[in-house]
Amino acid sequence: MAVDGFAGWSVDVRIPIPERPLELTMSTTSASVAIVGPSGAGKSTLLRVLAGVERKASGRVVVDGRTWLDPSGTRTLPPWKRDVGWVPQEAALFPHLSVRENLGYAGATGSAIDEVARLLEVDRLLERRPRRLSGGERQRVSVGRALLARPRLLLLDEPFSALDRALRLRLARLLRSWSDERGIPLVLVSHDEHDTDVLAEEHWHLNDGVLSLGRASRPGG
Repeated sequence: MAVDGFAGWSVDVRIPIPERPLELTMSTTSASVAIVGPSGAGKSTLLRVLAGVERKASGRVVVDGRTWLDPSGTRTLPPWKRDVGWVPQEAALFPHLSVRENLGYAGATGSAIDEVARLLEVDRLLERRPRRLSGGERQRVSVGRALLARPRLLLLDEPFSALDRALRLRLARLLRSWSDERGIPLVLVSHDEHDTDVLAEEHWHLNDGVLSLGRASRPGG
């Protein structure tokens, strides 16, 4: 994915997790990156670092020329100033709000909500509460809420894991087109090669606390 003027990523952080401390280093100019690796390797923790909610992290994070975390701690950018659209594994929808209200939580207008709801095929669910949704429907609403937050960066943690193969492929392609058209970089965590091939240009492997650059996605994913 080409993002005009995107200055890339640089991450060099340490997280003192008792089971296995993480020392994560990566640097790339790619605007769409997949983080792959075994369960428990720390992939979701890396997304938490980028989102600014991993308080144990120390080191340096620079995204598109902006310093989000530095070793001194004096220039740490708080989460609400990072303009991140974050989709965690648990959809984390507000249970007392309808689908429409969840999608519009960041202030999106009615027409924008309708457009994204159609894109993610939840337009018939707008008046439902989260308890009346399936796992896959909740995931799609969570993705929609992130898109409607007008993000400068998307963080996607297994965003389509509860969907069947045909639907997840269709939505991954739509999400890639949406990001390309708006020039929004993304970081994807997924165990699914189809998702990573469609959504990411570059694969980084996280194993035994170490990040290493893997293969590029196959053309035409």
